[in-house]
Amino acid sequence: MGKSGYDFYLNKCLLPVAPPKLTVKINNANKTVTLINEGEINILKMAGLTDIEFECRIPQEQYPFAVYKSGFKGADYFLDCFESLKIGKAPFQFIVCRRRPTGKRLFDTNIKVAMEDYKITEDAKDGFDVLVKIKLKQWRDYGTKTVNITNDMEKPKASVEPQREVGVTAPTETQTYTVVKGDCLWNIAKRFYGNGSKYSTIYNASRSVIGGNPNLIYPGQVLTIPAI
Repeated sequence: MGKSGYDFYLNKCLLPVAPPKLTVKINNANKTVTLINEGEINILKMAGLTDIEFECRIPQEQYPFAVYKSGFKGADYFLDCFESLKIGKAPFQFIVCRRRPTGKRLFDTNIKVAMEDYKITEDAKDGFDVLVKIKLKQWRDYGTKTVNITNDMEKPKASVEPQREVGVTAPTETQTYTVVKGDCLWNIAKRFYGNGSKYSTIYNASRSVIGGNPNLIYPGQVLTIPAI
């Protein structure tokens, strides 16, 4: 744990200096329409993908406040990590662990993301250090869907069935699940329903426990897993 009380991980890469500022934007997917004689109404939809932005300092010298998992590494090591995440065409975990100076845990952020872009700045007043501004976007797993078409005397009808993991049977009655470290609603839904996109079913049933942000769940929380 860094002296600042914050640890930032991009995949397995721990940033040596915690960014002084973190912006997390949960985007809106609602739609406002105007009805005759009713005026504007808001059609509520599932939240859009979350955007994350921060700027971090990558030292070229070993400062006493910097943290390294296995000894000092220069800026080239971290820049190579960022480049690999950008060109790897694969999502990864973004994790922020927060603690008070006393060591008491605050809350953690653990979200699957993609590296959208990053900007490297070198300024003489910063010595040999580099500043890197990083933009991440939430990743949601998705896959192909099977369409079954039946032809009758009227019109063809299609039903779309979400892809389900082999061997996963949806619960036939409501049950509970206790969150452990590293969990997210998407993975919990995938575990119980075989389809991570059904995470909103768990969120809606457990909103009073989780709160207003489905991306933030904590170990020890007891979630309701509805039957479907």
